[in-house]
Amino acid sequence: MLLVVDVGNSHTVFGIYDGERLVADWRFSTQHGRTVDEWAAEVAGILSIKEVSRGSVDAAIMSSVVPPLTGTLAEMIQSFFGIEPLNVGPGVKTGIKILYENPLEVGADRIVNSVAALAKVGGPVIVVDLGTATTFDAITAEAEYLGGIIVPGLQISADSLFARAAKLPRVEVKRPPRLIGRNTVHSIQSGLYFGYASMINGVLDLMRAEMGGEPRVIVTGGLARALAPDLRGITLIDPHLTLEGLRLIHHKNRPA
Repeated sequence: MLLVVDVGNSHTVFGIYDGERLVADWRFSTQHGRTVDEWAAEVAGILSIKEVSRGSVDAAIMSSVVPPLTGTLAEMIQSFFGIEPLNVGPGVKTGIKILYENPLEVGADRIVNSVAALAKVGGPVIVVDLGTATTFDAITAEAEYLGGIIVPGLQISADSLFARAAKLPRVEVKRPPRLIGRNTVHSIQSGLYFGYASMINGVLDLMRAEMGGEPRVIVTGGLARALAPDLRGITLIDPHLTLEGLRLIHHKNRPA
């Protein structure tokens, strides 16, 4: 079985693949202070719950946008599973040609998502990832990563609002019963939910115009399903897009 690990700024997501089938997945909050042993203990507990034997895991791949954790998790995988994980970065075959001015500036997760998006729906395609940051990535039919857009994530905006406005309560981010709120909670929820949905729709319209043609759109990330009802022209919603991309990249880099 294959272990895939996506280390993000807010959450670290693990998955176990049996061939092409995702048999288990789970997420932890990304905590920089966890030691190798603490990560191993957490993973051991989850494997027990998911009824997956660690001895059945014989390969691993990871992508990370949190450099301080990259080495810690790689060491955990080595010590706990006894395997050397492949880390997505320079020298790893992805099949994507990066047209960024400095390719090293592109987050590994964005390239991983691009690989999965092309495999699932072909190109041209736009990937919207609703994570700590909301990112938009443009990929051509020729598997060229054109570039993208980075916006502060919805949760970051919500946290900033609550921190800076003393009289505004912290609310659950969800679709309110109507656009024009009739109380403070619904007014905040409307601003967050419809504000972000409108932003995403607007940016997608601009990207379609600049890219030309009719690029497909895949939405992923923790809030993908929550915002989906008010997003226009979405081809696919896939919360596991990054995990699938990791599986595909591992396949591309297997020894002959």
